[in-house]
Amino acid sequence: MASEYVDTYYRRTLADTGTYYPPLTGADSTDVCVIGGGLAGLSTALELARRGRNVTLLEGRRIAWGASGRNGGSVSPAFAAGTDTIRRHVDEDHYRELYWLSMEGVEIIRANIRDLAIGDAHKVDGRLRVVRYEATDALRQWCDGQQRDFGRDVRFLTRAEVRERLLSDVYHQGIEDPSSFHFHPLNYARALARECVRLGVRIHEDTAVKHVELDGAVKRVLTGQGQVDARSVVLATGGYTDGIVPTLRRAMQPIVTYIMLTEPLGDRVRDAIRSNAAIGDDRRAGNYYRVLDGGRIGWGSRITTRVDDPPDLAESLRRELLSVYPQLTGVKVETAWSGRMAYARHLMPQIGQLAPDVWYCTAFGGHGMNTTAIGGRVVAEGITGDTQRYKLFAPFGLAWAGGSVGRAAVQLTYWSYQARDWWRERRSRA
Repeated sequence: MASEYVDTYYRRTLADTGTYYPPLTGADSTDVCVIGGGLAGLSTALELARRGRNVTLLEGRRIAWGASGRNGGSVSPAFAAGTDTIRRHVDEDHYRELYWLSMEGVEIIRANIRDLAIGDAHKVDGRLRVVRYEATDALRQWCDGQQRDFGRDVRFLTRAEVRERLLSDVYHQGIEDPSSFHFHPLNYARALARECVRLGVRIHEDTAVKHVELDGAVKRVLTGQGQVDARSVVLATGGYTDGIVPTLRRAMQPIVTYIMLTEPLGDRVRDAIRSNAAIGDDRRAGNYYRVLDGGRIGWGSRITTRVDDPPDLAESLRRELLSVYPQLTGVKVETAWSGRMAYARHLMPQIGQLAPDVWYCTAFGGHGMNTTAIGGRVVAEGITGDTQRYKLFAPFGLAWAGGSVGRAAVQLTYWSYQARDWWRERRSRA
């Protein structure tokens, strides 16, 4: 029996409900075995197939079952680590190459939606980044730098301009980014899977990997009912990674974020939100949201290291929505869910080689979907020898994430960020 998707907005609006890729049975031989059927694994498989490689992709549950099919749906450049953090690891030229690559990731997804005619991805252009404190000078400088260094069409918004779009007292200034967009990530992922299959990729869902043998010229991947022999292996798992490759598992922390879907609000939603753009504030793990069909609001917030969902998840997210838009009092929640993301200690994607012909492409938590696209592309380029752009991520690597101590540190750090946010916003109200 096929595994079921978690009850999310994306599952409820899934376009491709009939396609199932049966589990692997017996032996298979391939050029590249990709482990993980999220956006990183699918992007890698697609890039390799377009370059003529024979590919087998193994997914332990369903295509994009994890965070790839449950996220906030926003696609924009940059990394979770932030400019200052990245510049502590690399020089200015290196930083700019990384940032250009993050912009390329946005265009990869845009091009796939266009060229593969993925209408059910429901792409909507535009992203608003808003702040809860006075930041006019800082935001103007940021916009100037983006326009000067990267030619990006971003625009500073005054408080009055923000309030034309978002009818809330909590926001001060903002940035409008028309070249970013939001979409339906699960429909997009399943469309990538269809294109992979059209190009000859063999995909197997409900095929958990039990053991890997990565030494020698031929790598062996063992599942419950079969095995794959491959010249190369790509490890593209995420927040649900188990211990089949201990080095990879130790280098990431599973971090959970939460999203809810409101009831349809119809025209009432415009009493609060008068923009079709994706919206996010600059709090660490702050609110991110957008208006969906029927005037529903998809509202995401918070991170935690806990595995189980809190019992009051839907109500706690509803309270956060009302703290920003009290005029929506009485709004009901249709469903709420969580997604477990993989985070590296340095807050950058983990992309590179673990050993000869063994690649990793993971830790995309907090970055948005653009990094899964560039991860897949640069790993494919590395395997085929087209470029060595994957080495741009070498200064970050597979640093130990700290185990249980690291999880505690992450939670304490998040709470400290919340306290700083509260204090900064309180000063702005004074």
